[in-house]
Amino acid sequence: MRILTVGAGGVGGYFGARLAEKGEDVTFLVREKKKKKLIEQGLRVNSIHGDIQLTPSLITSNDKATPFDLVIFTTKAYHLDQAIQDVRPFIDDQTLILPLLNGVAHYETLDKAFGENVIGGLCFIESAIDSTGAIRQTSQAHRLVYGSRSNRQRDRIEQLQAHLSGTKADFLFSTTIEQEIWHKYLFITVASGITTLFRSSIGPIISSEEGRTFIRRLLTECVTIMKAEEAPLSPTIIADHMRTFESVNDNMKSSMLRDMEQGSTTEAHHLQGYLMERAAIHGIEVPTLSTVYTNVSLYEASLT
Repeated sequence: MRILTVGAGGVGGYFGARLAEKGEDVTFLVREKKKKKLIEQGLRVNSIHGDIQLTPSLITSNDKATPFDLVIFTTKAYHLDQAIQDVRPFIDDQTLILPLLNGVAHYETLDKAFGENVIGGLCFIESAIDSTGAIRQTSQAHRLVYGSRSNRQRDRIEQLQAHLSGTKADFLFSTTIEQEIWHKYLFITVASGITTLFRSSIGPIISSEEGRTFIRRLLTECVTIMKAEEAPLSPTIIADHMRTFESVNDNMKSSMLRDMEQGSTTEAHHLQGYLMERAAIHGIEVPTLSTVYTNVSLYEASLT
């Protein structure tokens, strides 16, 4: 199986490297500047689960290659449209598309572009490119979850299991992928919302009664919207996520907060903004979510 990873950053670079480490046929679609750097330095991963140093197979959107069997999208939401155009020369009607983006809004875009070939996916990992250009992965969690979104995909996805298993990372097949996607969307929307609003890691927020109350209110508002959207949420999801918030490392920061600290664009419109739009459609009042989204929107406006 030929696998194309769109990007070689903290997510795509890490999971692609783990697959290549195992011996899978992995190619990374990157920009020309990134390609030159990776040719010079190689793809380096510094991880608590074991380091990797490899000479990756690389292409840019201007190169030619026969269609791949699997394409893994690991871009930020605001780069998705360009990524779709970049990858078109490398797919055909048999190519499976595995997105690892946060949220759910991207599925509509990908479905329009690739139809029934888009399967479900998400990941849990803390990783980033460090000052040397290496991927630094620091958390115990390095899990990629995938599954079918329709009956027609099931046989094809089962064929993936042999290729996506047996690595030093956790590639897990799920029969409830839609629920897992919404559960992660809920968690990351709240986690990014509270850490950016308070400009703080999780620890100081969850350790105060006021912080816990705010988290629960935000969870409740988001769940109300998602239920209106008929999302397949667990009936205990608020309590489950509260326990998760209480158990994560006190120093954990959302990637959105890290983006703000670096003066970068965020995925706020894709995460909180999408729920704000759905709340308006359903006539649901969401004062806590609105506060969170206003905060990040004002930050985004300051970048222009």
